[in-house]
Amino acid sequence: MPQPLMLATDLVAISLLAFGLYFPRHRRRDLVVAFLGVNVGVLAVAGALATTTVGAGLGLGLFGVLSIIRLRSTELDQREVAYYFASLALGLLGGLGASIGGLAVVLMGLVVLVMLVGDHPRLLARYRHGVVVLDAAVPDELALVARLEQLLAARVHGANVQRLDLVNDTTTVEVRYEVLPGATVSRPGVRGVLAEVAR
Repeated sequence: MPQPLMLATDLVAISLLAFGLYFPRHRRRDLVVAFLGVNVGVLAVAGALATTTVGAGLGLGLFGVLSIIRLRSTELDQREVAYYFASLALGLLGGLGASIGGLAVVLMGLVVLVMLVGDHPRLLARYRHGVVVLDAAVPDELALVARLEQLLAARVHGANVQRLDLVNDTTTVEVRYEVLPGATVSRPGVRGVLAEVAR
């Protein structure tokens, strides 16, 4: 497959990923810029390396180095890590994909499709996680889980105490939970936030 066609395919794929999936769901402009920049940068370098005999090995090395540098420079949400790696993968497939032709296009489509399904708001929508600060020191695990379940109207699947302050009488806990069927499930998104603000 001609290299210009692979470049165009990559640009379409990263545009779908950044503007069609990530931004409408998460509304972080700074990460859209990061995804686009990383993708096009990797695409350019991988395209240049594709002309050498060691292009694939250097491309994979570049993938690893960029991943480590970016992930160490700032803390990312797990979803953002997935989008970041997807944009890297699309860039590598676009840059090195001329040698494998149509398979590269199929793999690009697969990456975008997996992100479309995996990050869909309705997929496992009742399962949540977060950090909760209770206004009481609760050293007993069973009592802590019971209190969290009552507070969140949910079934707690895991509670990891991060800080137990007996002096100030607070408990900070990271909790993984499932909202009960009868409880109100708030969906993430700008519309929900604006509705809450409007009230």
